[in-house]
Amino acid sequence: MSTIDWVVLAGWILFTVLYGLYKARGGTTTHEYLLAGKSMPWYAMGLSIMATQASAITFISTTGQGYADGLRFVQFYFGLPLAMVLLSMTAVPIFHNSGVYTAYEYLDKRFDRKTRYLVSAIFLLSRGLGAGVALYAPAVVLSVILGWPDQATTAAMGLLVIVYTTMGGVKAVTWSDVQQMLLIFAGLILALGLAIWRLPQEVSIGDAVALAGAAGRMNAVVTQFDWNDRYNVWSGLIGGMFLALAYFGTDQSQVQRYLTGKSVAQSRLSLIFNAMAKIPMQFFILFIGTMVFVFFHFEKPPMIFQPADERKLEDSVLYGDLKVRYDQAHEERKQAALAYLQSPSKVAEYRAAQKKMDGIRAEAAKVVGAGSDTNYIFLSYVIRYLPAGVVGLIVAVIFAAAMSTISGEVNSLATVTIMDLYRTMRPGTPDATLLVASKAATVFWGVYAVVFAGFGSNLGSLIEAVNIVGSLFYGGMLGVFVLAFFVRRVKGTAAFCGVVAGEAAIFYCFFFTKISFLWYNVIGCLVVLMVAMLLSWREAERA
Repeated sequence: MSTIDWVVLAGWILFTVLYGLYKARGGTTTHEYLLAGKSMPWYAMGLSIMATQASAITFISTTGQGYADGLRFVQFYFGLPLAMVLLSMTAVPIFHNSGVYTAYEYLDKRFDRKTRYLVSAIFLLSRGLGAGVALYAPAVVLSVILGWPDQATTAAMGLLVIVYTTMGGVKAVTWSDVQQMLLIFAGLILALGLAIWRLPQEVSIGDAVALAGAAGRMNAVVTQFDWNDRYNVWSGLIGGMFLALAYFGTDQSQVQRYLTGKSVAQSRLSLIFNAMAKIPMQFFILFIGTMVFVFFHFEKPPMIFQPADERKLEDSVLYGDLKVRYDQAHEERKQAALAYLQSPSKVAEYRAAQKKMDGIRAEAAKVVGAGSDTNYIFLSYVIRYLPAGVVGLIVAVIFAAAMSTISGEVNSLATVTIMDLYRTMRPGTPDATLLVASKAATVFWGVYAVVFAGFGSNLGSLIEAVNIVGSLFYGGMLGVFVLAFFVRRVKGTAAFCGVVAGEAAIFYCFFFTKISFLWYNVIGCLVVLMVAMLLSWREAERA
């Protein structure tokens, strides 16, 4: 990066941290540190909820997903608006009126202590792993830009997040998220505009969309039902709705955001805002990936986008032959694309040229034993083709998203650790001690995320990895909250056994079937409900 890029990046990070700490000044109690004294307006909560979910993974991997697989991934979010409406009607008033710090504290009130402990432990495990995946994403950025080792970059980023989150608490996290999302929106618009602007003059935006469509990249909706297909309209509407219900209704990193609201109405507005904005935002990000795909028709892309694997390939004895064939295939695809734009009847020739390019890339990856390079596609485009200053801004967007997600998750992990475990085991602990313990827990979970981030390079597409990790646990969590809200006759032991059975069913599907991870949440939730209700019915019969 150029000097101006570094100035832009460093300036934005410094501004964000200082702004968040400024807005969080004066907080001296655990209630203020963990729940912002229930003082947050709807727009701050709404943007913070979106920022916590829109991690660096969203920009690094979702754009790559759009490049490699088109718009199909947007179906993943089709069930989210329905989930937000349902949660606004149920979870928001229930949690607010119960006066809890965490979602799992409510389970203690409704069921018993062991159920609270079990679900808290599931959250800590799943979200701790998710924080590690989210922290690995910025390491991808710096490894591309500077060639630094992933471990060094995750440690540096983790230290920054730990300091910032520990000092300011949830109020600093939330107000910083507001600024982060404003930058993210600006960065997205700029990234798309530049991708289109850098196309050849003879290729219009309509032509670019036509090329992407002919290559199968504009397939936003797939109506065919298939249990094994990760992204179709049915898995999105049903599986996506269950995942969103679990994520926004039972994951403390999200629940904590709307628990900070001034009122039930303000918290509801924050969720409705996300219901309206999330799908257009994800579509926009995927569309950027498809436009980068078209851009690389006219500028030759690397055979392998991962820089380390690309260097290995260049040292291979097979590189010379592969390069000659690849250069020829790229030129053939370019000419086939231009011919298709002149005469759509030549679509078969264009698709054949695209298939030839894909085949050579697969050969190259096999030569060096490379895995998926999806996470490097967008960054390769940014670093090689965008002007100075803009590169720094785009990298700042990615760092902004990473800081929002990691700080929010670390803060929620600390909240659950202290309120659901520490305080219940040491009742009567003074508030000042709880505040110190909360900060210590924040440091612990920040370090935990750094350690797990070291495994990020083995996870393939990061946007899929983070959702798969969540789906292994969310079905059981969603099921127990459905019981808590709507099935009054179920008691603690039945609920506890239901969660265990639901998690067992999910892990069975993961290890022994090819069922798409979006269905894990549906399966896990239904198993929890069936087992808990069956046990309650048998208990009632004995009585």
